[in-house]
Amino acid sequence: MLLAAQIARAQSGPEILPGTALRPTPSLQAPSARSEAQLPVILQADEIRARPDLDAVAEGHVELRRGGTVIRADRLSYDNADDLAKARGNVRISREGNIFSGPEVQLHLQRFEGFFDQPDYFFAATQAGGHAQRIDFLGEHRVDTVGATYTSCPRDGSGDPPWLLSSDRVKMDFDTNTGVAEGAVLRFYGVPILGAPVMSFPLTDARKSGLLPPLMNFDTKSGFVVGVPYYWNIAPNRDATFTPTVMTRRGFALDTEFRYLSESFHGLVDLNVLPDDRVSHEERHSLQFQHEGDTLMGLHYQADLLRVSDDAYWKDFPRSVPSLTPRLLPLDALADRSFTFAGSDWLTYARVQRWQVLNNADPTSLIDAPYERSPQVGMRGSGRVGGWAGSGLEYSLETEFNRFTLPDTVNTAGRLTGDRWHGVGSLSWPFAIPGGWLTPKLTVNAASYATDHAMADGRRRASRVIPTLSVDSGLVFERDSRWFGQPMRQTLEPRLLYVNTPYRNQAGLPNFDAVGKDFNDISVYSENAFAGVDRVSDAHQLTAGVTTRWLDAKTGAETMRLGIAQRYLFRTQQITPSTEGGLTTEGGPTDQRFSDVLLLASSTLIPRWTLDGSLQYSPDSSRVTRSLMGVRYSPGPFRTVSMHYRYTRNASEQVDIGWQWPIYGPARKPGSGSGGACTGSWYSVGWLNYNKRDSRLTDSLIGLEYDAGCWIGRIVAERVSTGRTEATTRVGIQLEFVGLSKLNLGANPLKVLKDNIAGYRLLREERTEPSASQIYD
Repeated sequence: MLLAAQIARAQSGPEILPGTALRPTPSLQAPSARSEAQLPVILQADEIRARPDLDAVAEGHVELRRGGTVIRADRLSYDNADDLAKARGNVRISREGNIFSGPEVQLHLQRFEGFFDQPDYFFAATQAGGHAQRIDFLGEHRVDTVGATYTSCPRDGSGDPPWLLSSDRVKMDFDTNTGVAEGAVLRFYGVPILGAPVMSFPLTDARKSGLLPPLMNFDTKSGFVVGVPYYWNIAPNRDATFTPTVMTRRGFALDTEFRYLSESFHGLVDLNVLPDDRVSHEERHSLQFQHEGDTLMGLHYQADLLRVSDDAYWKDFPRSVPSLTPRLLPLDALADRSFTFAGSDWLTYARVQRWQVLNNADPTSLIDAPYERSPQVGMRGSGRVGGWAGSGLEYSLETEFNRFTLPDTVNTAGRLTGDRWHGVGSLSWPFAIPGGWLTPKLTVNAASYATDHAMADGRRRASRVIPTLSVDSGLVFERDSRWFGQPMRQTLEPRLLYVNTPYRNQAGLPNFDAVGKDFNDISVYSENAFAGVDRVSDAHQLTAGVTTRWLDAKTGAETMRLGIAQRYLFRTQQITPSTEGGLTTEGGPTDQRFSDVLLLASSTLIPRWTLDGSLQYSPDSSRVTRSLMGVRYSPGPFRTVSMHYRYTRNASEQVDIGWQWPIYGPARKPGSGSGGACTGSWYSVGWLNYNKRDSRLTDSLIGLEYDAGCWIGRIVAERVSTGRTEATTRVGIQLEFVGLSKLNLGANPLKVLKDNIAGYRLLREERTEPSASQIYD
């Protein structure tokens, strides 16, 4: 013990031995590699009486330290033989950020075993605490409390906190992240909302087996829905969740999700079963399977399966089909392996792709399924030969075989099926210099077909080879400038692309995967107007464009971009994409020499504002054929408003607005904890999508969020269109008790808010470490 040399000096004067002065620190460092048993006990007080190596009694502003444990009290006695510290009067213990305070404690320091009478406590891991009749310390990471309460809400003396968890007895094991409460009752503003004779819960955000909070929502298709999930933490790399659910209109359902993870593979299986739907009088189910992994031989593989029981499933359970195309569900299996040969990078692959198409009896809402690939086998690679820095002969090759079929449930009339082999190769010699580049390239697209039924010209076999010559070039000029007194660097970037592709008649050939490209700032500089293999547009054209950018001279961040591009045809183009009804398909010849003008703009130059837009203007008709405009205003955390306008002539016109904005109460900082009074702040959230062509609101989301500091409430109403005259309305309510392992009562609307509202932020970020004042004061 470091006592004998300091006892007399603690009473007689301020003389301090060099290097032995005690200095307060706002935070406690974790013990070194040595165990705490090897660390000294440091004791200071107004008065100390001690027998070296036997015992000591300290009174007045007592502070005892050993490693990461600090005890403060009015009076403290320490028995060296038993390693027992007894403290009375304003006792406060700090250890690993956890704080205990009360009238009396007895503690074996090395084993951290003992008891604390009538303590208040605070746990750093959850940023919450409470009061107990007694706490028994059973080791460094085990605590047993009697008559305990728990909350993250501060007590201001006006009564009980907004939410309070009380229990007869709580056993907490921080090593296993397990808490077991006996006779536990959760009260919200004095009203019991959750109770159990025995309740097991995690002490942190880590996973733990047990019942999860109930899920509740209401929608117009299923009525009032209540589910009680059970989470099974099978192993550190495997878990499962079982959710029995009762729907007032449809009956009982069970959702089972199993997840697994290892060093070489991972995946999930999700099965939802409704044995007897009281509305449709049939069994309903959905199945999702995802798996991805690698083998020792360098083979990578993945599988994705999504299937439902019937064509109306996506309408009745719109949030239960996790797909961007809820009426087109995939079965996709892929295996690939990469390798290097002669200094080139290559990839071989094999794939099977099938679809489940969800159609109904309404002929106006039928959808055409894409072709299935069963199988798809191919290889692609690229490399360089010779040359010097920034130059050299570059080559690429893709060769592939596909068997194209159609789903059994779709109408196959007029649609060919069969086999296709194709090869696409290119040779280029790029020349790069500071401030510019020039890349001549030769591309050959070859394909061979064997169809199950005769093509339009009576053949069942056909092939074609189409070459393309292109020259891409560009320059980059830079100069210093200033905007609003800020140093900027402006660029001027002109670009020219020349393409020459001879005409080859492809009208009688199958079209398995080709579709016209969207006209944008990327496709305007492409050699082929079609994506896919089956169609190659003939071209003798020159695309010219220029872009100017303003970059922050200090950070290099782009603050503004302006661009313009247009294409000129030297001869009539026979094979062209055509946009009809919003779909880009194969069209007829065009002799329009000058294409539409493409204008682009984006800016973050004005603080808190983000602007972007594109406009497609037809010089022949002197009209705008397509436009996309977006603006977002974000002056601070939890304050964002955005609007987007999309217009395609003779096809669609849509406006959507999204927002998150405080409407009442004090503003909170991101990541702030639950400290301070539970004074409420109200936030409005929403997203509206309006179709001007049909004069109707398609999808919408309106809600309120309430942040009380120690709890958060949300109510969100969502309307999802499932047809021109059909929609599903859903209402979700959520309560989040901060500090109770993010306990949520109700359906979780957070994913819907984050997916639809640009710039949306969580009202409560991940937990932060306790402040210095919480540890030391």
